[in-house]
Amino acid sequence: MGRRDRDEFVRHFEGGEVLQGLLELAGSPLDAQAAVARLKEGLEQGRSPGEVFPSLFEGEPHFPNPELARKLYQNLFGVWDLLEEGKVVDLRPPQEKAPRVKKPKPVPPKPFHPGEPDEGYVEAAWRYLEDLDERGTERLNHSFENRQDALLGFLDESGLTDDGYGAARHLLFELHAMIELGWPPGLRSVSHSELSSGKSPGPVPGALSAYADEALFEAEQDEEAPLPPAEAARVREAVTRGLSALWSARKA
Repeated sequence: MGRRDRDEFVRHFEGGEVLQGLLELAGSPLDAQAAVARLKEGLEQGRSPGEVFPSLFEGEPHFPNPELARKLYQNLFGVWDLLEEGKVVDLRPPQEKAPRVKKPKPVPPKPFHPGEPDEGYVEAAWRYLEDLDERGTERLNHSFENRQDALLGFLDESGLTDDGYGAARHLLFELHAMIELGWPPGLRSVSHSELSSGKSPGPVPGALSAYADEALFEAEQDEEAPLPPAEAARVREAVTRGLSALWSARKA
């Protein structure tokens, strides 16, 4: 940096703490708040900085060195410019940024294999799915789409509205993930015939059935876009058949 760069006078307010310290070093009886108030009063009276600045001191200001004198007047002119522009002079110290807390990685539920999931498992699995980041959710979604193409085709053919299809698909995705997370051997792909046969759906664990019922009830009671009763009944039928097929698709 050359001498010209060092000597350049820059009108810039560096904050209340800096201004307060410089005023004290120069022997001013005013604190930063009182000094700003006096500058504002002088500006409103139509006075110039050269008339107002000396009123901040009793007699001549004194400085340990010329650089601090420069720094004080750079800050005073910075305040003056802000006041002229009608801006607020913020004397508060800059707030320290709170340390960024890294969100803990969600822990998957303990497998229920070789038994059946209970309410505790379903609750833990639901919370795990809720806490997953976008990448983790996308991974499970791809697994669902790639393995259960027949199930998605069955939903397409069920005559559901867009809202009904969305509710059924999301719920079956969650149920697929819950079963897959708790059954390490994995799930096979269900077949279209399993879903479209006239047979009654097979039995499923009560905790999974209860979760599906609660989710469908909430969809019916949604304040913004509730599922009409007739549509809710079709969604319930599709989800019941889909859940039964998924539970039967557990690998040995």
